[in-house]
Amino acid sequence: MNRMRLRIAERLKESQNAAASLTTFNEIDMTEIMALRSANKDDILKRTGVKLGFMSAFAKASCLALKEIKAANASIEGDEIVYRDYVDLSVAVATPKGLVTPVVRNCESMEMLEIEKEIADLGKKARDGKLTLEDMAGGSFTISNGGVFGSLYGTPIINLPQSAVLGMHAIKEKPYVVNGKIEIRPIMVVALTYDHRLLDGREAVTFLVRVKEYIEQPAKMLLTL
Repeated sequence: MNRMRLRIAERLKESQNAAASLTTFNEIDMTEIMALRSANKDDILKRTGVKLGFMSAFAKASCLALKEIKAANASIEGDEIVYRDYVDLSVAVATPKGLVTPVVRNCESMEMLEIEKEIADLGKKARDGKLTLEDMAGGSFTISNGGVFGSLYGTPIINLPQSAVLGMHAIKEKPYVVNGKIEIRPIMVVALTYDHRLLDGREAVTFLVRVKEYIEQPAKMLLTL
């Protein structure tokens, strides 16, 4: 194994051994956020050069949910729990040499387009092999998008010393009950793996429900301070 793969293996095994990991799931109806993206992506690309995807929406939704569920943005240091009033968002990026997690700093203070651009820039640096240690240092919460490879379900591994990681998956059309009627809707399964030493089930489930609410009602997300 090359040095990066060895280091990745060490970190993943360390996480499995140290954290009391548990995963909770939910389904998100992507209809509204897909409509928002479809209506604006061409104009945004023309005006700013930014390709609008879904990562920025999930990043924004996560930042808002983390304001309520502060333990999901905390870490254990010795016998102490360290809480943060900022979100340094680690974004999992697949490269030819392995998985890396560059960090979007102070993500909670950024608008969606700013987040999208920063994620795109970090992703390019990662694939070009130009990430620095500073780019990957820290991080208080992670998002991993296995959906770009077609994954339907997955249980992401916590990036220690963080306490939680959000896993996005592929969008698939499914029969879905809407106001008592069955409709075909684009559905994404999302997963939150969390460290049970820090988060209880109520907090973890509430976090995922908040993300679901913000993605399904993007106007609510964009109008929330």
